[in-house]
Amino acid sequence: MQNKFSFNQSSVSLEIIGLPDYSNNENKDQISIISQWKLTIVDKPLIEGKIEHLGPIMDAFYIYSNLLIKNEIPPIYESKLIDIKADNLHIHNIVLKSSKPNVKPLVLKLGNSLLSDILNCFDQLNESPKVRIRKTDIPTYIPKQLRFGLNKKVKFFNFFIPPFIAICSLILFSSSFIYFYSPFENIENKELINP
Repeated sequence: MQNKFSFNQSSVSLEIIGLPDYSNNENKDQISIISQWKLTIVDKPLIEGKIEHLGPIMDAFYIYSNLLIKNEIPPIYESKLIDIKADNLHIHNIVLKSSKPNVKPLVLKLGNSLLSDILNCFDQLNESPKVRIRKTDIPTYIPKQLRFGLNKKVKFFNFFIPPFIAICSLILFSSSFIYFYSPFENIENKELINP
C-alpha cells in the first residue's frame, strides 16, 4: 500500500505518493521513496512527475522567488526542465518541458498569489516529518542576462561614475584658484611674493 500526503494552500494542492523505507526501520505512515507527485492549481492543467523532476522544479521556484525579492530585472530562470520569467510585475510565465520526446511544453501564466501558494506548499513539504526528500543545496543561479547583459554595464557605471565625477569636480574646483592667485616678483630678492 502506498501512502499519500497532501499539502494545501488556498488554490494549490501538492500530493506526494510513495512508500516508507523499511530498510531504515521507518514508520509505515512515512514516505521516503517517492513514486509520484501531483501539483494541482485551480483552473490550470495538472502537473505531475517523478521524483527526479520534483527537486529541480522546487529549486527553480525558490531561485526565481529569490530573484524577485532581490529586484533583479528581469527575473528569469532557465533550465532543461523548466523556464520561469516575469511577464510583468504581476504575471509570471512558466514553461514546463517534458522529458519525453515529442511532447509539447506546458505553458502556464501565474499571478503573484498562485506563485506564493506554490511556494507555501513546497515549504510545507520541506518541513513535513512524514515525507523525507533529499534536500539539495540550492545553487547560486545567475541569469544569462545578468552575466553579460545591460545590468552588468549599469552596475559597472554606477560603481565608477560617482568617483569619476568627484575627481573631476575636485580638479575643476582646484583649477579655479589659479585665476585668483597672482604672485608678484620681488626684484631685489628675486623671490615670488604672494600678496
